[in-house]
Amino acid sequence: MSEKMKKQASSIPFSIGKLFTRISEMKPSTLLISAVVIGGAILLFSGLIYDIVNTPLPAVYYNSRFYFLYPQLSNQFISDTIISAILYALGFVGLLMIYQSTKSAYKPRQAYMLLIVGITFLLISYIFLEGAISFKQTYSG
Repeated sequence: MSEKMKKQASSIPFSIGKLFTRISEMKPSTLLISAVVIGGAILLFSGLIYDIVNTPLPAVYYNSRFYFLYPQLSNQFISDTIISAILYALGFVGLLMIYQSTKSAYKPRQAYMLLIVGITFLLISYIFLEGAISFKQTYSG
């Protein structure tokens, strides 16, 4: 029994070294790296750092109404972060669709549909983000 334990104990550093070598030689795909970077940028733009530091309320029920957007520019709810992250992601998907439409020049119908849907996503994202900012400006005083 002790021989077996000695053999296992001596192979632990070898196993850790082998694992470290495998991890250091791993090459993740560029698609995965770019998706993680873009997702992180979207979360940072939407206000994730503010939520981590200040721990705001999710939303408020006041005077028989739900408020999902904080009515001032100086603060925000967690729902502000979620709404803006969804709108930023929608705008980015619109940009990707516009880019993909340029790749299908030999399929004009598909290119046109991708272009129209991409522009629609981008415009929806822009209009709703501007609407949220103007809502905050009008109620901030």
